[in-house]
Amino acid sequence: MGTPLRVLFIEDSEDDTALIVRELKRAGYQPDFKRVDTPDSLKSVLAAGEWDLVISDFSMPLFSGTDALKLVRTKGSDAPFIFVSGTMGEDTAVAALKDGAQDYLVKTNLKRLVPAIQRELREAEDRRERKRLEQHVQQLQKFEAIGRLAGGIAHDFNNTIGAVMGWAEMGCDETQPGSRLHDRFEKIRDQAVWAGKLTSQLLTFARRQVLQPRAVNLNTLIDEGMKLLHRVIGAQIEVRVLGSADLKITLVDPTQVEQALMNLCLNARDAMPEGGILTIETRNVEIDEDYCRQHPSGRPGRYAMLSVSDTGVGMDRATLDRVFEPFFTTKEMGRGTGLGLATVYGVVKQHEGFIYAYSEPGGGTVFRLYFPVAAGVEQEREIHLEGPPQKGTGTILVADDYKGIRESTCEMLLALGYEVIPAKDGAEAIELFKKSADQIDLVLLDVVLPSRSGPEVYEQICVIRPGTKVVFASGYTAENVLLKSAIQKGITVLQKPFNMSSLSRAIQDVLARKTSEG
Repeated sequence: MGTPLRVLFIEDSEDDTALIVRELKRAGYQPDFKRVDTPDSLKSVLAAGEWDLVISDFSMPLFSGTDALKLVRTKGSDAPFIFVSGTMGEDTAVAALKDGAQDYLVKTNLKRLVPAIQRELREAEDRRERKRLEQHVQQLQKFEAIGRLAGGIAHDFNNTIGAVMGWAEMGCDETQPGSRLHDRFEKIRDQAVWAGKLTSQLLTFARRQVLQPRAVNLNTLIDEGMKLLHRVIGAQIEVRVLGSADLKITLVDPTQVEQALMNLCLNARDAMPEGGILTIETRNVEIDEDYCRQHPSGRPGRYAMLSVSDTGVGMDRATLDRVFEPFFTTKEMGRGTGLGLATVYGVVKQHEGFIYAYSEPGGGTVFRLYFPVAAGVEQEREIHLEGPPQKGTGTILVADDYKGIRESTCEMLLALGYEVIPAKDGAEAIELFKKSADQIDLVLLDVVLPSRSGPEVYEQICVIRPGTKVVFASGYTAENVLLKSAIQKGITVLQKPFNMSSLSRAIQDVLARKTSEG
């Protein structure tokens, strides 16, 4: 079997075409070719598919080689274009090269034909690879710019939303259930929760979420996700799960990956309004240099691959190129935010992985997510249960520079039974801790504080009293090296915006750890 080669001949002579085909076969190629000799037939074959190579005569009864070259380039084909003619003078050939042809040969001397084709095929592949890299860099630059903007906005919004959520929740607790006032507080709280989810998605796309990674098997996350998925996916869609029995362990934030999986499944559901098949698959893959040359986002190594595919309507090339952009959506107004797939992209990228989408109109879509394998670790088992707020006792130092969230957090802690010492920045927090170190049971520190970060403040506090219990509150980023180190040590990070239940659970978990560790 020879090397497959799709060749388009623009030639009025069947004999000349057969001669060139024979030369290609001798050189080890297996040509799949078409011959055309009119503008209409050329337009037809260009619309039908892509070609690796175009070989054209220059002078034909119904068509000129110059017009053929212009038509090929106008239709968007960048395939190497070689003139093979018996009537082409040197001046004409030079003009053709300036117009976009790659080479020209004389029909009476085809010794240069195969070397010229081999050279142009290599150069065409080089051009395609450069184009792929340029597009990849442009996409990264665009996403990075959008991410910085989205991350900055989301950070400020999170503080405001957190304050609204806190006051609304306390309003719910302090009013009679069933009353108009209670109902209004509930509506305010629900809208704040919804807004918080939007900012969370923005932060995920911007890769500025605080990750709390655990060693997990992706199959386990899929099993957990199926419990909810079956309730929302619809009976008209068949769900198939093909999990690899020997899937390697990955170091991921389970909540983030579960959200990415759910977004992909819901997107697949929407692509199959008449029903279809949704397939979720995992397997171990080894990515090599050859793959990375074709897929610039990839990096060589061992990965656990999670794929989600559907048999839905599919996407064209233009849609596929924009599918991970935030706020880009093909759904009608009011259905979706355009952040679902952008969130998936952010989750994978923040875990040092990569993602690829494949689709064609009417042929369904497949998303493949690649998470690096965590070598030499065992799967962790941990269950987080969301329950009603639990009251407690003790004194907590709260440091947050945003007045609204500092006040609402302090009020929630007072409602939970704690004594509270508020601080508006890191310097004040350190001074207050010096005065009351023996009375303070735990410090609750915002990660981003004026002059000193939360982790830096905590370092100073531990100099005063080593082993002080801490909870960090973050609405923005895990890029702070000290915060990353704290997470690796198992320190609790409370994601903004938080409600009273998550606040009470975080506080009680840390205080209980204090008791158990003596």
